[in-house]
Amino acid sequence: MSHRQVLEALSGLLLGLFVAVLSSTVVANALPHILHDLHGGQTAYTWVVTGALLSLTAATPIWGKLSDLVSPKKLVQAALVIYIVSSALAGLSQNTGQLIACRVLQGIGAGGVTALAQICLAAMVPPRERGRYSGYFGAVFALATIGGPLIGGVIVDTDWLGWRWCFYLGVPFSLIAIAVLQRTLRLPVVKRQAKIDYLGALLITGSVSLLMIWITLAGDSYAWLSWQTAAMVGGGLALAGLFVWAESRAAEPIVPLDLFKHRTVTLASIASVLVGVGMYGATTFLSQYFQLARKESPTMAGLLTLPMILGLALSSTVAGKLITRYGRWKAYLVAGAGLLTVGFALLGTVRDDSSYGLLAAGMAVTGVGLGLTMQNLVLAVQNTVPRHELGTASSTVTFFRTMGGAMGVSALGALLSHQVSQHLDDSLAAAHLPTGATGGGIPDLKTLPAQVVPMVTDAFGHGVATVFLISAPFALAAFLVVLMIREVPLRTAQQDVPAEPPARQPVGN
Repeated sequence: MSHRQVLEALSGLLLGLFVAVLSSTVVANALPHILHDLHGGQTAYTWVVTGALLSLTAATPIWGKLSDLVSPKKLVQAALVIYIVSSALAGLSQNTGQLIACRVLQGIGAGGVTALAQICLAAMVPPRERGRYSGYFGAVFALATIGGPLIGGVIVDTDWLGWRWCFYLGVPFSLIAIAVLQRTLRLPVVKRQAKIDYLGALLITGSVSLLMIWITLAGDSYAWLSWQTAAMVGGGLALAGLFVWAESRAAEPIVPLDLFKHRTVTLASIASVLVGVGMYGATTFLSQYFQLARKESPTMAGLLTLPMILGLALSSTVAGKLITRYGRWKAYLVAGAGLLTVGFALLGTVRDDSSYGLLAAGMAVTGVGLGLTMQNLVLAVQNTVPRHELGTASSTVTFFRTMGGAMGVSALGALLSHQVSQHLDDSLAAAHLPTGATGGGIPDLKTLPAQVVPMVTDAFGHGVATVFLISAPFALAAFLVVLMIREVPLRTAQQDVPAEPPARQPVGN
């Protein structure tokens, strides 16, 4: 395929990816307003995000396995239909429980689009050329990340629209993406009997969910050292063990254990978990920082995050072109993980009154680090496994990244809630004010007494900074793991076989 033909085939995928990323970013700056309207607190804030991430985590390997068995084109279109239905329902939500349930369904659709876009690219383009097109994926990711908070902020700040349009917005884009995919995407169809590992999906979802619930409630509803902790942690680890056992016996496991015979797959999966903690966990709370620590409007909060998004867009695009030209990728992974560590450390020093210059520097460095690591971890794995396992291997990396993100958001959200409550209670006590002076839940600074507002901004400034500071060691661990990945020059043709022998024989397409 010529470059033009590939871009035509990718046009619908890129539009679908834009919609999938938009589903999370468009609500980022709107969440404080949404939860204030629906009377939700910090726990609900965390679960609106983690609900989608958790379902995305569980669904991603299933989408990947299905892509090895049936038409990827039909799967992408089915994922977009799920996204359309869930978005419409989310816009109609009357309470936080309904909103979280709709976000879970939305995560299933968005996970399908995100995983299948990479899989379709791998089916069309040899590894050596893939870096170039991965750069386009990174640019679209950045565009949706830039546009999402800005669009969401404008929607919330526009009285005659309201926050519900944050969910309705993705529906027309999804319909256009389905039509474009029908016209442009042409891929070989693999036909064989599919045996989907639903037990594996259920076990891993149960394990992660139980651990996330424990992290969210521990220290609030019960003590960290209690029988509830023992039951939830023990149950989560037991389910994880059962998941490994089930995968070793499943005919079509969602996470084939023989993939981890490849050193690169194992290390990239570990690095993806660690990067996911920082990528989703830390950046989720930036909108709270700008709105509740710096008293900015939702629209302005979106504009102020531009340094991070521009850094991500620039680094992913430039790195993609350089990787295609020279066929080397490890240096970019190492540099990305290192910069991510530095960026989180810088953001860990901010307070509600910090200079925007320091904030912008920290966000830019973090964005560059994310741009150099996200796509290239997938690329390294795709260059390692045989062609018939591209779908499963690609979705496995995404699976571990989103799993790390889901647990990161849950853990860091619980940490933020604890830090904010502690700082706020101390400040209120020092001023001889009752602890309920903020009304509970996500505060609305416009309705609080003037003497309480500085206490709230100070509490959120300290709390969000702590979240970033805790994220830095995870990025450092990812840096150390990436150093151990052995670089293999990118293959120049699809039919090339990796040096490590595949565990299963290829199936005809």
